[in-house]
Amino acid sequence: MATEVSLAPISTDNRKLSGSLGVSGIVFMVVAAAAPLTVIGGSTPVAIMIGDGVGFPLNFVIAAAILLLFSVGLSTMSRAVPKPGAFFTYIGYGLGRPLGVGAAWLALLTYTTVQLAVYGYIGFSLNLTMTTLGVPEAPWWLYSLAVIALVGFLGYRDVQLSAKVLAVFLTAEVGVTLALSASVIFQGGAEGLSLAPFTIPAWSSGSPGIGLMMAMAGFIGFESTAIFRDEAKDPDKTIPRATYAAVIAIGLLYSFASWAMVMAWGPSQVVDVATANAGGMLMDTAMRYLGVVGATVMQGLLLTSLFACVLSFHNVLTRYQHAMGNVGLLPARLGTVHGRHGSPAFSSLVQSGTAAVVLIALTVMGWDPVMQIFTWLSGISTISIVTLMALTSVAVVVYFAKINIPGTAWSTKIAPSVAALGLVVVAAVIVAYFPALVGGGWETAGALLVVVPIAIIIGVVQAMRVRKARPEVYNNIIDSIS
Repeated sequence: MATEVSLAPISTDNRKLSGSLGVSGIVFMVVAAAAPLTVIGGSTPVAIMIGDGVGFPLNFVIAAAILLLFSVGLSTMSRAVPKPGAFFTYIGYGLGRPLGVGAAWLALLTYTTVQLAVYGYIGFSLNLTMTTLGVPEAPWWLYSLAVIALVGFLGYRDVQLSAKVLAVFLTAEVGVTLALSASVIFQGGAEGLSLAPFTIPAWSSGSPGIGLMMAMAGFIGFESTAIFRDEAKDPDKTIPRATYAAVIAIGLLYSFASWAMVMAWGPSQVVDVATANAGGMLMDTAMRYLGVVGATVMQGLLLTSLFACVLSFHNVLTRYQHAMGNVGLLPARLGTVHGRHGSPAFSSLVQSGTAAVVLIALTVMGWDPVMQIFTWLSGISTISIVTLMALTSVAVVVYFAKINIPGTAWSTKIAPSVAALGLVVVAAVIVAYFPALVGGGWETAGALLVVVPIAIIIGVVQAMRVRKARPEVYNNIIDSIS
């Protein structure tokens, strides 16, 4: 890393990111963040077990429909406000600078918690895999720190390198997921093939609230298309296309693969199978329909899925820091760009260091890598991102109501309003079922949930202080360099 800095120092004059990412490059980046294989192998069995059982696949359809409506407003806003700050910029333009800054801090909380969650899970998984192969057991956090270092190296470099790495990993994990699903169809499943998982009676059985919550969590990352605006080729076309493509691709893949998982064991048996071995259900399914070789490949790709996920979130988080550094919300050095790679290199270094320090702190506190770091922090990130999207939808309606552009009612009023309503309902469901997600009572759930309003309050207070102390900075506080 030191060699990189000496050969091509970070530029303090150039503060604008650059690149030529096309639709496919951005889609690879954000779909990788959604970690398809991790969702199918990790979230789906648990949702079948404690959610709405056979009817869980329908939740992906519902979530995709809400998020497509959200994407209409997001894409319209990305053209009207050509800035790479994404959520905090759009909310600031629509609902005022203080709430926009609050959204910036909530975005940092969102991506920080989900990234730490994955670091904990991948450290645990790597240790388990290595011990299975006969390697002496080591502390899980050593593996996590090694992954942080590798992610930091890739994040320091040109974003095109990250996009290429993610493209390889994502193609492999999507390929093996489709291969497993196709094998289930070819063999006719355990009890024949049916559309039972997409019926209302099946969906409403059990706890559909938990199912919807876990389905929404599976989409985290798609909304980050706008943050890559300065690195996109023809962003006015690329960003909207990438956003719609990401939602549709994720929705179709999750719905199809989770349906195939239900068919693999049969509607009458799938809940019992998930209850007996939720953690190993994906591998058991692969062993049954793809054989030993297929199951082994699946296990390896599950690890690369986690890596691709955390690399993508790292890239998003460093760009949020870069945007906030450029408007005075964070130290200005975070807004600098590498002289040769054109990347937010210093932001990447700081983010990697921060992740390592927080992970070590949680380890010292005795947090379990799966039941606490992964589960609890994933829950916080889910409610945070849904809150951000709801605020963004409202901001779109308010912003365009001021401008009143004729002939745009669908994209500036109707779609974002319906999306906001749907997202508020989802947020209420998540809060109601949060104790079940974290495996504790309201005391634990409340202690975790309170960080969401705290993050917003920190931003609002910071904006008010900046307005009083530095009015010239306050006037441009939601306008990242473009």
